[in-house]
This record gives sequence, structure tokens and C-alpha cells, in this order.
Amino acid sequence: MKSTSMRTPVLCLSLLVLAACSGKEQGPPQMPPPTVGVVEVQPQKVPLTKDLVGRLSAYRSADVRARVSGVVLKRVYTEGTDVKQGQSLFQIDPAPYKAALANAEAALAASQANYTNAHVIANRDRQLVPQGYISRQQLDTDEANERSSLAAVKQAEANVQTARVNLGYTNVTSPIDGRAGEQQVTEGAVVGNSTADTGASATLLTTVDQLDPLYVNFTLSAADLDRLRHAQATGNVQLAEQNNTTVQITLPSGAKYDHTGTLDFSDTTVDPNTGAINLRAVVPNAERRLLPGLYVTLTVNMGDLNKVFLVPQTGIQRDPVGAYALVVGKDGNVAQKRVMADNMRGNDWIVTSGLDAGDQVIVSGVQVVKPGAPAKATPWKPDQAPAGPGQGAAPAAGHQ
Repeated sequence: MKSTSMRTPVLCLSLLVLAACSGKEQGPPQMPPPTVGVVEVQPQKVPLTKDLVGRLSAYRSADVRARVSGVVLKRVYTEGTDVKQGQSLFQIDPAPYKAALANAEAALAASQANYTNAHVIANRDRQLVPQGYISRQQLDTDEANERSSLAAVKQAEANVQTARVNLGYTNVTSPIDGRAGEQQVTEGAVVGNSTADTGASATLLTTVDQLDPLYVNFTLSAADLDRLRHAQATGNVQLAEQNNTTVQITLPSGAKYDHTGTLDFSDTTVDPNTGAINLRAVVPNAERRLLPGLYVTLTVNMGDLNKVFLVPQTGIQRDPVGAYALVVGKDGNVAQKRVMADNMRGNDWIVTSGLDAGDQVIVSGVQVVKPGAPAKATPWKPDQAPAGPGQGAAPAAGHQ
């Protein structure tokens, strides 16, 4: 009995020790590292684009003005329709100019008759002088009359030509192919041409604009151009030649225009009022979808960016210091990297510095990790749902 009673406390003590050991080993379950979606970035070449605002203008625009004075009899064209070069647009009363032409032709006939008589007399005198029938002085006088009458003929011919030109101006035609605009005068209006005496300008009748192709005018700040040229000198940027610089137009509705334009003019000076350089591109407009005066958004492809990284939008975070990305290192821990990401291409940020080839940038699950903590990296897909705390906590709950 005595030995039995002594073994009992020893057994109980052993059980307590085992229980304590067992409790220490089983402790609270460890949380697994959160699962995050990553993209492995590699340096690549991407187009260098710049979003700007531009204004469309006609490729050629011609003011149709009266070149002679008179009364407008009728408008021949239909407003807002396409016209051809030389097509009649307005008719000015030709009656005064027909009369002027007839008068000039009559004056020409008289001058020609006078010249014929003077020529006959001069020829006769040239034959009589050697025979001594007339004096040399008389021949000189007759030959002077011949020359004067010939000059009068040429002057009369010029007057006839002028009268014909003025008569032709009564039929006002289009100087170019294009679309004729609204008439500025109506039938019965008195129009006039420009005169140096009065200083009055010729009356504007309408305007004809060539709409295919069109110009799109825009500007680029001198500071931006300087940065681009500096980047080109360092090899980070390869600027395109002028005729290889393309322009994509976005219409006010948000739709992309079907055709791209090509840069055809770059000013050589900076506008002192705006600090910008004037640029111009030519855009096809066969369907007449674009109209002069319209403001549009432009995406200008200015060349290529070399050795940059494309990171989905959710992979770049920002704080008061600037932009940064979270990456999963080779040791499985999260690290923060400061980056330069000022432009986008589609839904991706263009990172020009701060990342290295092969970095696993966290795109999904950024909110459940922090620098220095472990994370489980899985390849991210564009249609993958964002990771959340539940993805990291679910295995622990099942373990319990």
C-alpha cells in the first residue's frame, strides 16, 4: 500500500510534464505567406507616344473674290458642295465689259488702218528718195509716222486683251478643287475689285476649301523636345525622322479615326508667346469625316523608347515621395523599388528606370503584403481577380 501511494504522485507529475511538452509543440498555427500575382518584367523597345491636342485646317483654302466691279446676276453653284477648278460660281453683269471690249476692238481696227496707210507711204518714200523725187527729211517724217502707228496698234491690241480679261472675270470661277462654302453676297449685290486709289479690298464672294487631305496643327513644348533630344543622346530614346512620325487622331466622340497622319512640318523657332514649337501633320480625309476647325486629340508616335519595362497599372503605386513597385525577391520576401513611370501605353505603365530584368513585380495582392515580409508569387493573368487577405488566410483556417 505504501509503495502504491508513492507511485501515484510520480505518475501524475510525469503526466503533467508530458502535457506541458505537448502543449508547447502544438502552439498556435503559423499563417502561410499570402499569395500574390506577379509579372516577370524584361526590358523591351516600345513606341514613344505623346498625347496632344490639335486643330484641323484645310489643306488649301482659297477666298473667291470679285476681280471686276459690277452687279451679281446669279449664283451658279450649290453651297456646301464639291467644285472643280475652273467651275463657274458666280455671274457678274457682263454688259459693260462687252461694250468695253467692242470699243477696244474698234480702236484696234482704227490703229491697224492708220498703220497700213503709214506703212504704204513710208514704202513709197523709200523708193522715191534714191531718185531724188522727195527729200530725206520727208522720208524720216513718214517712217516716224509708220513706227508710231505700229506702236498704236500694239497698244490697241493690249487694250483688247485687257477688255477680254475683264469680261472673263465676270464669270467667277473656282481657283482650286474643293468644297465651296456659303455665299457672302446675293443676287443684285454690287461688288467691287480692289483699287489702289480708294484702298478698298475686293468683295469676298465665297471660300473654297480642299478637304482631302487635311492639316492638323499642334504644338510641342520646347522643354519636352529638349528632354527628348537629351534622352536620344543617351541612347534611351530613338526619335523618328519627320516623314516617319505618325499621328493617330481621336475624335470628340472618343472613336479612333480610321487613318493615321504623317508629320510634314516642324517649325525651326519657338513661339515666344507660348514657349512651344508649331508642328503640322497631313491626314487623309477621303470620306470627308473630318472638317476644318475641329479640335481633336492626337497620339503622336515620335520614335522608340529603348530598354524600358511595361508594368500593368496596378503594379505601380505612388506616395508623396513618388512612384514605386513591390517585387518578390529570390529569397521570397517582398522589396520596394523606386521607379520612374510618367507615361502609359494602353493599360501599362512605361517604367524607364528602377527595375531590373527578371524582377517579379506584384500586380495582384499588393494590399496584403509589405516590404520585408514573405509572399508566394504566382504568375498573373490579365483576367485574374485581385488577390485579397482571404487568399492568404484560407489555408490557415482549414488547418485549424
